[in-house]
Amino acid sequence: MDTESFAKSIRLKALEMTSLGKSSHIGAILSMTDIVAVLYGKVLDIDPNDPNKPDRDRFILSKGHAGAGVYAALGLRGFFSEDVLKTHYQDGSILSGHVSHKGIPGVEFSTGSLGHGLPVATGMALAAKRKGKTHRVFTILGDGECDEGSIWEAALNACHHGLDNLTVIIDWNKIQSLTWCEETLKLEPFADKWRSFGWEVREVDGHNHGELIDALESLPWTQGKPSVLLAHTVKGRGVSFMENQVLWHYRTAQGDEYTAAKKELED
Repeated sequence: MDTESFAKSIRLKALEMTSLGKSSHIGAILSMTDIVAVLYGKVLDIDPNDPNKPDRDRFILSKGHAGAGVYAALGLRGFFSEDVLKTHYQDGSILSGHVSHKGIPGVEFSTGSLGHGLPVATGMALAAKRKGKTHRVFTILGDGECDEGSIWEAALNACHHGLDNLTVIIDWNKIQSLTWCEETLKLEPFADKWRSFGWEVREVDGHNHGELIDALESLPWTQGKPSVLLAHTVKGRGVSFMENQVLWHYRTAQGDEYTAAKKELED
C-alpha cells in the first residue's frame, strides 16, 4: 500500500468526521496520522475479512481522544463501511469520540482515560509470551500522557518480563491539552528515561514514512527488550493554521476554517 496516499485519505476523512460531529482533537489526530497510516498500511498483520483471527497483531490507541484517526483508517481499510464514518460522535452512532471497541471490528480496547493503553498492551504482550504466541502488540501514546504514573509502572513490568513483542510509539508533538508539555511537566531527557527503564529506544521524524517503515519493519530491535519509538511530530500536521497551535486540541473546524483546512489537505 502507498502509505503516503493512505495518510492523506485518513487526514481528509478525520477532518470531515470531526466537523460533521462537531468533535474535538483534530490537532492530535493529524499529528499521529502518518504513524497510523504506516501501521495499518504496512506493518500490522491484520485482516479486514477476519478481524478476530487469533494470530493477528494487536494495536491499542492509548491516546484515545484521537480515535477518529483510527476509525478512519479502519473504515478505509474495509473493516466496516465508510458510510459509518460520517456518523462519528453523533447521537446513536457506534463511533464515540474516544475510541471504543464495542461493536467496532478492528478495535481491540476502549481508551479515553490516559495512561491505560500501555498497561493493557503490556498485559497482552505478557499473555502472548506465556502462551507461546507469535503475534505482536503495538500502542501509540501521547507525550503528555507520559505524565501518568501508570505508564512507568507498565514500562518497568515490560522490561522485567523481556517483552520484545511489545512496541510503544510516542506521538511526540510537544503539546498537551492546554499548553506545551515542557511547561506542564518536563519530559526531557525523555529517551534516557526510557533507556533507564530497560527499553530499546529509537527516534524518528514521525512524518517521514521511510523512517517509520524502516524502524517498524525491523522489530524487535534487541531480543529480550521492549521497543519504544520516539516519533517527533507536529500537532495539526498538514493544515498551516493548526500546526503547533494549542487551540486545535479542542477546536472543531467549521465553515471557512473547514473549507480552508480541506483545501490544504487536498493539495
